[in-house]
Amino acid sequence: MAEIWIKICGVTRARDALAIAESGADAIGLVCYPPSRRHVTPERFAEVLEKASGTVEIFALFVDSDAAAVEAVVKTGLVTGLQFHGGESPGFCESFGLPYMKALRVRGDENMLPLVNRYDSAQSILLDTWDNSAPGGTGKTFPWEVAAELVAAGKDNIVLAGGLRAGNVAAAIRKVRPWGIDASSGVEIEPGVKELSKVTDFIKEARNA
Repeated sequence: MAEIWIKICGVTRARDALAIAESGADAIGLVCYPPSRRHVTPERFAEVLEKASGTVEIFALFVDSDAAAVEAVVKTGLVTGLQFHGGESPGFCESFGLPYMKALRVRGDENMLPLVNRYDSAQSILLDTWDNSAPGGTGKTFPWEVAAELVAAGKDNIVLAGGLRAGNVAAAIRKVRPWGIDASSGVEIEPGVKELSKVTDFIKEARNA
């Protein structure tokens, strides 16, 4: 298995962005969703990414935003990819000229293949846990068999998310064999504030899985 791709999402502080990059993550994510406690406005992107830009991939996360909101972030020139967590169509996701990750939320033990196939233009497909109260970052896992079945079906761009942390990420990787993993709440002190020891432990466990 090739070395796994690791993304840490929900970054809101420059010190965290730099520490995550120096810890060996491949990408960081900034949330562009006002209801979230991890929300970062386009005006703050340069501040948050001051020392990390150019060292890791930068994803901006949206939830059913309008095109103007996405374009405002793209125009900063600081993001390398987009992440969509709502009901966005493939055409919408493709329309901004950047690689995109489509997040799909898993309700239970279900067949996700038809939905994954709909987004065949996505650079990667992120699987997260369905929760009525939030579109992501809830710290809850879903049945990993759902993701494992997609990988077994030949989907080689699956990013596993949902409740991952040091302590369960190695087991998740061994079970699913995903292309990548994504963590947010599992490496935090509180929403938007990362804890470096949790980040480094998470990355170390993932790399050694």
